[in-house]
Amino acid sequence: MDSHTPSLLPGATKALADFAANIQFQDIPSEVIARMKTSFLDSVGCCLFGSTLPWTQHVQAMIEDEGARPVASIFGTGKKTSVAGAVLVNATAGHAFELDDIHKESIVHAGSIATPVVVALAEQAGATSGRTLLTAMTTGYEIGTRVGNAATMGLFFRGFHPQGASGVFVAAASAGKMLGLDGAHMQHALGIVGSQAGGLMAAQEGAMVKRFHSGRAAQSGVYSAYLAQRDFTGISDVLEAGYGGYLSSYSDQPNAVRLTEGLGTVWETGKVGYKPHACVTSIHSALDAFSYLLKTHQLTPDDIAEVDIGMSQMTFTHCAWEYKAQGVTAAQMNLFYGIAVMGFDGMAFVAQYAGHRLSEPRILDFITRIHARIDHEIEAMGPAYRHAARVAVKTRDGRHFTHEILNRRGSPENPLSKEEVEYKFRNVVQSCLSTKDIARVIQLTDQLEQLDRTDELFNILSAARP
Repeated sequence: MDSHTPSLLPGATKALADFAANIQFQDIPSEVIARMKTSFLDSVGCCLFGSTLPWTQHVQAMIEDEGARPVASIFGTGKKTSVAGAVLVNATAGHAFELDDIHKESIVHAGSIATPVVVALAEQAGATSGRTLLTAMTTGYEIGTRVGNAATMGLFFRGFHPQGASGVFVAAASAGKMLGLDGAHMQHALGIVGSQAGGLMAAQEGAMVKRFHSGRAAQSGVYSAYLAQRDFTGISDVLEAGYGGYLSSYSDQPNAVRLTEGLGTVWETGKVGYKPHACVTSIHSALDAFSYLLKTHQLTPDDIAEVDIGMSQMTFTHCAWEYKAQGVTAAQMNLFYGIAVMGFDGMAFVAQYAGHRLSEPRILDFITRIHARIDHEIEAMGPAYRHAARVAVKTRDGRHFTHEILNRRGSPENPLSKEEVEYKFRNVVQSCLSTKDIARVIQLTDQLEQLDRTDELFNILSAARP
């Protein structure tokens, strides 16, 4: 293959850049705006809680040592740094505990990237309206998820983490929109950030660096938009280039048509879903199916002789690897730990992933009774059902029970309500904000498109934790 290899979809990068530069608030359907307000609330909750965790605090300490110009807040600290420094910390925090929103087809958690980017740039600019925030967030979500769609699961199977790879385009488009880049400069922003894409999936088996992929994606997007604003040039056909382009390099099965298919009429942003469990999205259907069997048949782990779980090839590769107690990240990404802790606690939320739980003898014992396999009927349903699961339980007294969930709870097909996301937010941030401030953040977010200024909201998010 050489530089004369035909383009995968000529003009695709330019089309997305022009769309991103020209989109106006009034162009965005009301249901997409409603989804973005919910995503904003969910995302700032993830960022606030994530800021309390050690891996985020390591990143924060590094940024503080740099002593950059203080224009943007590090959430929950009362401290400010540069825009690039703030998004590095805040986006790491947003992805710090596997709670952030998810777009299924693209495998991108856009909220933990776009939200820190638009807030930091709005703080620097001052006097920013809620409509400006929502428009820039939507722009980032729409561009980044379309890139992820086109990369397909082929990117994941090659070993790349979509959050650090496709996620850079979320950030560049969000930042470029906040800076008011025209189409040509937005195209360069995308062309610059494509060279910054990265993130390796081996990080899921225990390393803190998985959380950092989100922070680096956000920071790379900010730097790319700033450079484009200064007339620095990027790869003009970065997405579709046949040799050395994003899709041709990162995916062995790209579907370039998904970059622009339905652009402006089909809103990928409206397909974002939310997480009720503090772990990798791919196992949520299995967790809920297992929970259903426990509750319906009044079973405890002591009653169970064997659990058999059928799933897609994607989920099997992603999550059904041998569990070893090697850190919180590994536990949150692992099917067997999630099922075991659901059996004992009836939930898989924050407390279930505390460090002292990760090597509990009863959990490790129960894991030996869990079997995972690729379900070829689920696999034949295609990528739309990669989160589906069929769970079978055999009891010690010989009874057999089964339950399947094809669309996970929290997905657009089986959505969490606005009230359920608010409930999640209240529980996630209860150690970070006062009861009064929690209520006020929910109220201000619900009114976001009506706010001429967002200062009060930002002041709450940036204040030092109690």
